[in-house]
Amino acid sequence: MACNSCSTGKDGQPKGCKNNGTCGTDSCNKLTVFDWLSNMSLPQGEKPFNWVEVRFKNGRKHYYQNTENLSLSIGDIVATQAKSGHDIGMVTLTGELVRVQMKRKNISEDSDEIFKIYRKASQKDIDIWSASRDKEELMKVKARQFAIDLKLEMKISDIEYQGDGSKATFYYTAEDRVDFRELIKVFAREFRTRIEMKQVGFRQEAARLGGIGSCGRELCCSTWLTDFRSVSTSAARYQQLSLNPLKLAGQCGKLKCCLNYELDAYLDALKDFPKTEIKLQTEKGTAVCQKTDIFKGLMWYAYEGEWANWHIITNAQAKEIIVLNEKNKKVSSLEDYALDVPVNTKTDFENVVGQDSLTRFDRPKSKRKRNYKRNKRKPNNAK
Repeated sequence: MACNSCSTGKDGQPKGCKNNGTCGTDSCNKLTVFDWLSNMSLPQGEKPFNWVEVRFKNGRKHYYQNTENLSLSIGDIVATQAKSGHDIGMVTLTGELVRVQMKRKNISEDSDEIFKIYRKASQKDIDIWSASRDKEELMKVKARQFAIDLKLEMKISDIEYQGDGSKATFYYTAEDRVDFRELIKVFAREFRTRIEMKQVGFRQEAARLGGIGSCGRELCCSTWLTDFRSVSTSAARYQQLSLNPLKLAGQCGKLKCCLNYELDAYLDALKDFPKTEIKLQTEKGTAVCQKTDIFKGLMWYAYEGEWANWHIITNAQAKEIIVLNEKNKKVSSLEDYALDVPVNTKTDFENVVGQDSLTRFDRPKSKRKRNYKRNKRKPNNAK
């Protein structure tokens, strides 16, 4: 759900939010935390927590001390302290939940770099902020061209102006270390502002830019995922997925974060299965596991030298054979245990459009009907 300011241009391309993400709608509030303590009062005699969470461009958040005891609520635009000058952001969380978030992110209240909130942003502050944000896209195009001209192995992914317009932060990605001292001189000469270069990972870049995943929804990293856990190819192996880099990689070029979502459920299910490395010893020969079906509890085995013929048994039967093998006993063959599982290849589809056929326009029209229409259009005296 977007606001009226999130409009599109004449070419149909989105212009972005004219309110710089301050309209309060879902599409402009990435990574927000629901304040479930908002309707609860504090115990008697306890002072409210004087820290607030402020969000900046693309989900970047920081925590500031409300030393002036301003009456702040979620959605207020505030001017915050920066290392030099001030920045403009939107309040996304207040109260006791800020303490919980700071503890979760290991941010101490006694930190040396404690910044505070100056005031609620005035209209002049917002105008300067908006004018700075409007420059970012054009600057990004020029900055990428400058990096190409200097033959630097880096990519300028995003630019973020400070709220007062005194500094621009250039976010970039690179495989190796980059010497961008000459590039900073070019940026400072061209853009006439203080320059800060900040390297981000490929996943952080995808989280900042956003996009649509292969599932058809917005990227998890740009909507709700706040921490990036390592993803390995073993997660795909446990879930019996094809090790195809094109399908397993996300828009960041790394393995998809969603490979870890159901991994614990698969690991719990695999505890009931014997290890696939264990071979079954039978009088007919040695059988090797070829495939497992976690959902149905089935395992496919094939004799060594007869790889084309697979035999289906349950995981309980495989355990039984392994126990017998540990006692130096062999079963006669897997055919005694093999299941005759019917393969249903026929799929019935329901006609969701009523009596009309989805391929009705693919059928050629009958010649008789075409001749009838042609004769009907001719005048009576035509030969």
